[in-house]
Amino acid sequence: MTVKHIQTPGRSTAIAGLDAIFQPQSIAVLGVTNTPGTVPHDIFVNLLSAKFQGVVYPVAPRKRHIAGVRAYDYVLDIPDPVDLAILVFPGAVCEQALKQCIEKGIKAAIIISAGFREIGPTGVEREKRVRAIASEAGMRLIGPNCLGVINTEPHVLLNASFARAMPAAGNIGFLSQSGALCTAVLDYAQGKGIGFSKFVSLGNKADVDEVDMLEYLATDPRTSVILMYLESMSRGKELIEVARRVTSEGDHPKPVLAIKGGRTAAGAAAAQSHTGALAASDVVCNAVFEQAGIIRSSSLEELFNSAQLLAYQPLPRGRRLAIVTNAGGPGVMATDAAIEQGLEMARFSPETAVKLKKALPAAANMKNPIDVIGDARDDRYVAAMEAVFNDEGVDQVLVILTPQSMTNITAIAKAVCEVHDRFRSSGKTLACSFMGAKDVAQGIHILQQHLIPHYILPEWATDAMTKAVHFRHWLNRDRTGFKEYRMDMATADAVITKAPDGYLTEADALKVLKAYGFPLVDYKLTQTADEAVAVAEKIGYPVVLRVVSPKIVHKFEMKGVVLDLQDAKQLREAYIRMRENLLKHVSAEDIQGILVRQMIPAGKEVILGINRDPVFGHVIMFGLGGIYVEAFKDVTFRVVPIREATARSMVNSLRASGVLRGLRGEKPSDVGAIEDALKRLSQLAQDFPRIAELDINPLIVHPAGEGCHVADVRIRLQS
Repeated sequence: MTVKHIQTPGRSTAIAGLDAIFQPQSIAVLGVTNTPGTVPHDIFVNLLSAKFQGVVYPVAPRKRHIAGVRAYDYVLDIPDPVDLAILVFPGAVCEQALKQCIEKGIKAAIIISAGFREIGPTGVEREKRVRAIASEAGMRLIGPNCLGVINTEPHVLLNASFARAMPAAGNIGFLSQSGALCTAVLDYAQGKGIGFSKFVSLGNKADVDEVDMLEYLATDPRTSVILMYLESMSRGKELIEVARRVTSEGDHPKPVLAIKGGRTAAGAAAAQSHTGALAASDVVCNAVFEQAGIIRSSSLEELFNSAQLLAYQPLPRGRRLAIVTNAGGPGVMATDAAIEQGLEMARFSPETAVKLKKALPAAANMKNPIDVIGDARDDRYVAAMEAVFNDEGVDQVLVILTPQSMTNITAIAKAVCEVHDRFRSSGKTLACSFMGAKDVAQGIHILQQHLIPHYILPEWATDAMTKAVHFRHWLNRDRTGFKEYRMDMATADAVITKAPDGYLTEADALKVLKAYGFPLVDYKLTQTADEAVAVAEKIGYPVVLRVVSPKIVHKFEMKGVVLDLQDAKQLREAYIRMRENLLKHVSAEDIQGILVRQMIPAGKEVILGINRDPVFGHVIMFGLGGIYVEAFKDVTFRVVPIREATARSMVNSLRASGVLRGLRGEKPSDVGAIEDALKRLSQLAQDFPRIAELDINPLIVHPAGEGCHVADVRIRLQS
């Protein structure tokens, strides 16, 4: 059978080049041996066993044949064109082998071999050379140090990996940075009856990475859900942009689910050791995934629990869940889990109540969760399911079964499938939990064959349903752009360009904020007590004194701040006392002056900040401010630039957001002013990459309509 390349209109040349990897007409495997149980041998045999629909050429110096197929000493000896090369030579030989592949005209390669970045400096340099060789020739690379690639499409049937078996065909695409994890995932999926469209081990990502693969799978008609296991990320901003497109745009947006290795400090260190790449901090990853619409999972079980529901069931229309069970305890557990995870228990219509009362025995519980009681057989399950599927107040249905002596498990499983088929057009989500192992195994098998998601525990089902609801909300979110402000960039640039690395003085930091339209009260830098009094008389009491010194970052600890000075006498005494105290710690040359500033009226204190992440660039932070920020850690993060809706969600996602909306008769705070400050901060970070850190702590927020004011700011520059 002839394999045809698929070129999707509108795709970039780089992405279209991946067709040579996933849909080749011919493959050369370089470095094959005749020894079963070795990677070079098993990859070649896997290609044959999977019934690859193209031609496979073994390259094995001084071998006549491999597995009954004529072998060639060098790839250049192959008389016909070759689309894809799979390299299983030792790492040190791969450079020369790759050059021969390029001379042969091969456009893509999978380097299975280890011995690159993961082994240290020697491997890093070797990987750089391999990448440069391929890049110069326009060759696309998967790996090195990877398991390989699988494509289950019937007209391809590509198992270019050393996995033990070809997985079943399905509509889930899987990407992993860890090859060893891939083998475990394939075995797990086989036991669960889960199929894949594409299965990719990315390895060290010398060329093709998760961003490339997301773009490729976005156009793949056989992939409807994309799963990723990542340990490091190198193109952070591109990942956000591409993932947002995949999960948001087109006629069929695709859910993207991910596990990010290195959630803890020890895990991050292990990830860096494993891949030789930088692992981004966990809080930043959470922000990135939320911004990109990526659903984060903490384990493989959780990942595939969600994937099955998203791949096999319609997206839930809402949070309203109906539970049908033959045991009260599991029904109660599932109800508790559903409520805790954010679902709602559906309220049945009077018509549904009548149907249930007519079909179920008097001892049954007709309310949600519906308990058809322990002696229920398939007819009761059918009656209860039909009733809730017909109820417009139900969005999702969970069917729970516990194996009791009178339970006809197989008949119930078949009945569940039949009802599901009849109500497929209802658009309602269905999941099952047949609890147990041996007794329910045949019933579970029937459900899996009909692509009805099954979960060992009911709470796993409700968690998957919750994540599906979140994806529905993501699709229905407000779509906003980026607000651009007219700024005094010349003033900010004059300060930032001339300043050395390190912290700006408060006076310079305030100049930058003023240039970007942040709300500041009147202030002036003074050198004497008399000058301070003159300034205070002009701007009006009460006032605040704040020392300005490059040697003093934490002003309160050094008694470099005095608040609420009501008149000239208090001001003069405080000024002299502050200066005398400061001279005990720093020299007079280190004190650039003392800032006299209007006292800001009381309000709610919040913190705004930016930090430069090595992977994603500037990250913006918002949270509860003042002295409590470190204690409560009620903060949220996003990657710059932020959209208007993102600024709103940052405020609303705070656990203490209710404080800003007003509690117990308090006036609500000016949330719009906070959002405005966040958007201005985002633009400032974009305009000036030298800003390594910026903290506005606190930003004092006044009642709605009265704005906010910057109370304190620190800006650190780093080239």
